[in-house]
Amino acid sequence: MPLKPYHRRILGEKIRNCRKQAGFTQEQLAEKADLHHNFIGEVERGNMEISLTSMLKIAKALKVKVRDLVDEL
Repeated sequence: MPLKPYHRRILGEKIRNCRKQAGFTQEQLAEKADLHHNFIGEVERGNMEISLTSMLKIAKALKVKVRDLVDEL
């Protein structure tokens, strides 16, 4: 199985950490961001590319800036 691209793994970890800090489940974050919970899980695991629109929705739901999600990329 090929390795997941570095940027997807790092972004997924950052989203997961922010979500846990906010005290949200994947389902709660998905509802707040108007996204499907399966999508949140796939992004957190680094299995899926994420659009800027989805990243903005997630950042807004987590009350962080997109730059906070991508600062380690």
